[in-house]
Amino acid sequence: QVQLVESGGGVVQAGGTLRLSCVASGLIASIDNMAWYRQAPGKVREFLAEVSDVGRTSYAESAKGRFTISRDNAMNTVYLQMDNLKPEDTGVYYCHVDRALYLVASSSFSGVDFWGQGTHVTVSS
Repeated sequence: QVQLVESGGGVVQAGGTLRLSCVASGLIASIDNMAWYRQAPGKVREFLAEVSDVGRTSYAESAKGRFTISRDNAMNTVYLQMDNLKPEDTGVYYCHVDRALYLVASSSFSGVDFWGQGTHVTVSS
């Protein structure tokens, strides 16, 4: 299987920066798209940004200009650089993998829709 573990969340003042990381572990052969989502208090989870296996990126309007997604394929890691943070950026940030090829007992499997447990971000005004 594939496990995703996020880190880098915390408490920051408005205007500050944070860099989130998400490491995918397991006997992974390949990962397609990696993405970040956010769930603000009392709201539904929303898409923020995505990066493909060849580095193609896409962003939600709320993330454009302030957030930058990147990935290290060799380390199976995706990052989210967040600049000029605002109080409305407060929430739980989740890492997502849409599809991955992984090994179990010398057999390969293709799995979809992997989520991490989330990392909390609080932006104070």
